[in-house]
Amino acid sequence: MKFASFDVTTETGTDRRVGVYSEATEELVDVAATYARALADEGEGSPREVAAAHAPTDMTEFLKRGDRAMDAARRALEHADETNANTGLDDGSLRYDPNNVRLLSPIPRPNSIRDYMVMAEHVQNVFDDIPEQWYDLPVYYKGDADCIGHPYQDIEWPSYTEKMDYELELAAVIGSKGRDISADEAEDYIAGYTIYNDLSARDIQFEEMEVNLGPAKGKDFIGSNVLGPYLVTPDEIELEDVQLSARVNGEEWSSGSLGAMQHSFAEIIEYTSQSLYLHPGDVLGSGTVGLGCGLEMDKFLERGDTIELSAAGIGTISNTLVDK
Repeated sequence: MKFASFDVTTETGTDRRVGVYSEATEELVDVAATYARALADEGEGSPREVAAAHAPTDMTEFLKRGDRAMDAARRALEHADETNANTGLDDGSLRYDPNNVRLLSPIPRPNSIRDYMVMAEHVQNVFDDIPEQWYDLPVYYKGDADCIGHPYQDIEWPSYTEKMDYELELAAVIGSKGRDISADEAEDYIAGYTIYNDLSARDIQFEEMEVNLGPAKGKDFIGSNVLGPYLVTPDEIELEDVQLSARVNGEEWSSGSLGAMQHSFAEIIEYTSQSLYLHPGDVLGSGTVGLGCGLEMDKFLERGDTIELSAAGIGTISNTLVDK
């Protein structure tokens, strides 16, 4: 399944929704509203309450419900496709054209963000000498979960940098709480995958890292962690074969796949969860694919540039860098 978080405008303001994508109609089916309609049609006495408990409209809370939420999404999708119903119990819409709503990051506010450096070609292009430890440890930095960029929003150029860069990545999103997870079990903890653009202020990033700490402001600014447009469940994707590309102002700058990960997502989860809980809504970035950022090619973004990252089966995110 393909999930999205999106905002809709109602008479009382803006509502946040979780949608599941219908391949049949190319629409987003409102999971909670459609599941409530399905329950009512089946004779459930409290359909709204049951739907709200099983399928919250916040994606992190939705993931915490585990199998109950996924079952609700399947039933909502089946009900929408089988009945062609358009109106919910409160006369609101059950279906939305993705082009007519504000698509958000699938996880509008992640529980946490960790980004790894496990793509061999990228590491070879960045380091003169690859540290020996890189081969053994899937090291990461922690990003600011409050610095989320949405799939199609403009991103404000940070006031303190002259060297902006993109990074072409995928991210795994955790769906179940767990600690000390073995690599053999790790895939059971992944809710799905999404595109990740780890925007970077390169000049300040490398200044910060001269003191062997960070990155800090090199990575943390409004909208710097762009995720989207969909969260695709593992059963619908062959991760190693997903083709990724980056275009700047329509010109392709990067392309690649995750086929050359030194450490798999399963190994990443095993390493990270040692003596530590992972939680639903945690985001784990793959790191940049080979030649997946301007740094590797010695060319950088400019004010006004539009960056599009695409992944087969997931979609495209597009963001324009603007002045404040």
